[in-house]
Amino acid sequence: MLGLKLPTDPRWVNIAEKNIEDILVDHAYCEQKAASSCISLIVQYPEKEKLVAMMTEVVAEEWGHFERVLAELNKRGFKLGRQRKDEYVINLLKHIRKGGHPNDQFLDKLLVCALIEARSCERFRLLSEEIADNDLKKFYYELMISEANHYVNFVNLAKEYLPEEVVKKRLDEFFEIEADIILNLEMRSDRMH
Repeated sequence: MLGLKLPTDPRWVNIAEKNIEDILVDHAYCEQKAASSCISLIVQYPEKEKLVAMMTEVVAEEWGHFERVLAELNKRGFKLGRQRKDEYVINLLKHIRKGGHPNDQFLDKLLVCALIEARSCERFRLLSEEIADNDLKKFYYELMISEANHYVNFVNLAKEYLPEEVVKKRLDEFFEIEADIILNLEMRSDRMH
């Protein structure tokens, strides 16, 4: 369903489990940035009523996830810590088309959000299946389902405003771009992506 071309290196989940404080801190900021991205879409495209309605729901969910990650940090005696640069997202954002027709940039923004949700979903699945902490297994399973829904929402929203064949073609291009980014990105113990 997700369409990702390259799976996460299986070693990532073992590294993540050994550095769960860093992963939770990075995850908290990922949720905060996801909410901020949805707010930005609302601000940039207020005339698109279906987008505004859907993004309003996603903002609430993503902020709820942020609060849940904070609770997991607190439960374990960890502090939020500082935000880190997300090289994965930075690299994806470089592929949003500039200039040209405004619909091109609009589509790319939605698809970048979709890909981030898809990769997060895949990583949450790995955590829900592989880590020893039963509370975090359940936590990441629940978030995996939510991220999958967000991925579908972004793709469906793109199809709402643009022809399906245009969306599919660009999404396929982004899947290739995303795989190349994952292939060339250093595996980090302190990053969700």
